[in-house]
Amino acid sequence: MRFSLLRVRAILIKEYIQMRRDRLTLAMIVGVPVMQLFLFGFAINLDPKHLPTALTIEDPGAFSDSITAGLMNSDYFRVVRQTRSPAEARRLLDRGTVSFVVNIPANFSRDLVRGASPTILLEADATDPASGSRAVGAFQGLIENALRDDLKGPLAARAAASPAFQVAVHERYNPESNTQYNVVPGLLGVILTMTLVLMTSMAVTRERERGTYENLLAMPVRPLEIMTGKIAPYVIVGLIQSALILVAAKIVFAVPMLGSLTLLSGALLLFITANLAVGYTFSTVAKSQLQAMQMMVFFLLPSILLSGFVFPFRGMPGWAQALGEIMPITHFLRIVRGVMLKANGFADVWPQFWPLALFTAAAGALALARFRRTLD
Repeated sequence: MRFSLLRVRAILIKEYIQMRRDRLTLAMIVGVPVMQLFLFGFAINLDPKHLPTALTIEDPGAFSDSITAGLMNSDYFRVVRQTRSPAEARRLLDRGTVSFVVNIPANFSRDLVRGASPTILLEADATDPASGSRAVGAFQGLIENALRDDLKGPLAARAAASPAFQVAVHERYNPESNTQYNVVPGLLGVILTMTLVLMTSMAVTRERERGTYENLLAMPVRPLEIMTGKIAPYVIVGLIQSALILVAAKIVFAVPMLGSLTLLSGALLLFITANLAVGYTFSTVAKSQLQAMQMMVFFLLPSILLSGFVFPFRGMPGWAQALGEIMPITHFLRIVRGVMLKANGFADVWPQFWPLALFTAAAGALALARFRRTLD
């Protein structure tokens, strides 16, 4: 048979009709590039500003008031708490509530007037070294500008002194700014999300494509029993993956494990269940394994981009942060980094635990509601 353009045209028309009928695939073809365009164009910011900051003032006075006003008017720092207790401020840093703690020490005003060059302490959460590096670099110049109007008249000589004060930067939890301490724990969440959602999204769609879905519906079992039986084996798979990643993180990349392994295991079990529930929900919606894979990609992309794994979470606009808070991986990354690098306890990670548990329950309820007892 010779090559025929007419037969090629017939096949093209057939494929066009088939593609037009597959509305989910068409939505993915349009939705994925549009989502990437908006996320990279609007949500991604490598220079985060207005980072939450706690201010510890042990020497109230005119100088501390000027420093406070300077921080509040700056682009990089947003003062969310003022306290006279350094311990309270460090607890906020441990829990991830703030990114920085600025400590104005006792006798700061006296030492500055006497020419003793006092030291201002800046404590930074370095679990993500890139997120606050520019803010740290701009800190000294910001304080100098804040004190410029106060160092006049009899104190003009102090303003001319270089510098009139010292800045001590204490990068906590990752003093060497090792990016592996940030990336490797984050990979635990990304790998689990990618593999578990993909595997479970194939669970029911595979039954349909192989023609065994009728047998499944004919069995005297309830939807909850089917879902439990489908996802239970993958819980073991997820725990094995987690163990391999954690061992490699400790031995190969020397990532510290400062917190409770039991607490981390509980968070892992909850996060694994959340991803399996999402994948099972996809499997009840998709009509083919290809559609299930496309839905997994549509879920994975915002999970990676909006969770703080690749780009600083606090550098994103408010609407992007709101979307990121919905993703289970966002809360899991805060838990795993807090437990491994900060030695956080249950009270510290509870603000991340309950949204993760709520998401798991909602995804499971949606999967049960979407499960169909008929073939159509």
